[in-house]
Amino acid sequence: MPLVTTKEMFKQSMKEHYAIGAFNVNNMEIIQGIIDAAKQENSPVILQASSGAIKYARINYLMKMIEAAVEEAPNIPIAIHLDHGADFETCKMCIDAGFTSVMIDGSKYDFEENVALTKKVVDYAHANGVVVEAELGKLAGVEDDVNVSESDAIYTDPLQAKEFVEKTGCDSLAIAIGTSHGAYKFKGEAKLRFDILAKIKELIPNTPIVLHGASTVIPELVQMCNKYGADIPGAKGVPDAILHEASLKGVSKINVDTDLRLAMTAQIRKVFAEEPSTFDPRKYLQPAREEIKETVAHKIKEVFGSSNRV
Repeated sequence: MPLVTTKEMFKQSMKEHYAIGAFNVNNMEIIQGIIDAAKQENSPVILQASSGAIKYARINYLMKMIEAAVEEAPNIPIAIHLDHGADFETCKMCIDAGFTSVMIDGSKYDFEENVALTKKVVDYAHANGVVVEAELGKLAGVEDDVNVSESDAIYTDPLQAKEFVEKTGCDSLAIAIGTSHGAYKFKGEAKLRFDILAKIKELIPNTPIVLHGASTVIPELVQMCNKYGADIPGAKGVPDAILHEASLKGVSKINVDTDLRLAMTAQIRKVFAEEPSTFDPRKYLQPAREEIKETVAHKIKEVFGSSNRV
C-alpha cells in the first residue's frame, strides 16, 4: 500500500468514534518503533515531521526512511504529515517532496491573515492531491519552533471555526481546548474544554478535529529519566483517560511528540547509567526503539482505540 492521505482514515474514525495517533519522527529508530507498534496493533498511523525534524534529519533522508516503512508494512495505512508548517514555502517544499498531508499553522496571525495564508496552502495542496490541516486558537507551551506563553493562549471560538473552514476549505482543524505543547502542560488538575469541542463538532460535523500538545507526559518515563540523571521535575501532561474521552467525543487525530522523546531518553539514560563502558550506539538505541514501540502500542490500543481498524 503506498502512502495515503488522511482523508479515508478520518472518515472512518469519525464514523466509528476513535482517534488516530500522529507521532512525530526525527530518526530511524523512532520511525521503526512507531511502525512496529502499528503493525502489531493493526492500526492506521500518521508519521509527522516538524520543521525542526526536517532541518535535523534532512527531508530526503526522512522520505527514504518512510518509504522503507511503507515497504515493511504493506497492509498498514501510513500518512506522512508536516507538523506546524510556518509558511507557504515550507508547505510547498513538503508537498513537492511527497508528503501526503501538511499543516499550515497561521494561528499566530489575526483571523483574516490566517484565512488568507491557509487558503493559499489549500489551493496548492489540493491541486497536488494533498490534504491540509489548519489551526485556529493558540496553544500554550514550547515545542520545536512553537513558543506561546500561557497569557497568549486562546481557546478556539466555535463560530469562528465554522467560518474559517468554510472560507479556507481546509480538510481538518486543530483546535485549542486546553492542551499545550511540551512536558509542562498543567500546573493544577488537567482539564479540557469538552463543551467547546461539542459545539465545534455540532457546527462542523464533517470536519476532522485535531488535538495538538496531547502527550500524556507518562509519569513512569519521567521518573525513569530523573532516576538516571535527568532534571525534569513537575512535568505533567494530559491523562490517558481524558485523551480517550476526546477520541470518543469526536477528535480524529491526536498528536504525540513529548512522550516519544521521554521514551527514547529514559532508555538511553538507563543504559548509560547502568553500563558506563557502553559506546556502541546499537546497545542504547535498540532499547530506546523498543520503549517507543511499547509507548505507541499503548496509545493505539488503550487510549486512541485505533487497534484493528485496518
